[in-house]
Amino acid sequence: MTDMSTVHTEKLMSDLRVVIADAEELLRMTADQAGEGVADVRSRVQARMNQARADLLHVQEAAVAKARAAGHATDEFVHENPWKSIGIAAGVGLVLGLLVSRR
Repeated sequence: MTDMSTVHTEKLMSDLRVVIADAEELLRMTADQAGEGVADVRSRVQARMNQARADLLHVQEAAVAKARAAGHATDEFVHENPWKSIGIAAGVGLVLGLLVSRR
């Protein structure tokens, strides 16, 4: 069950991974900088990165749970309605075949 919210969730997770990687690189590059202000900023950035990692993990777990639920619902539907499932699959195959043959 791929819908727009799944696509947006995957895009968000990808963007968060990039931001976290960039922030980690920035922290490594500024590791030799001295000063109380720099240390304070570094600690705040590190804390926010840890929170972002935790949030990203939570979003990933929620996405996996939704995908499993969708798969389970689909499996139940197919087992309860085998002929409907065959008809739907044949119809989708016919439509895709027509679309491909037009190109």
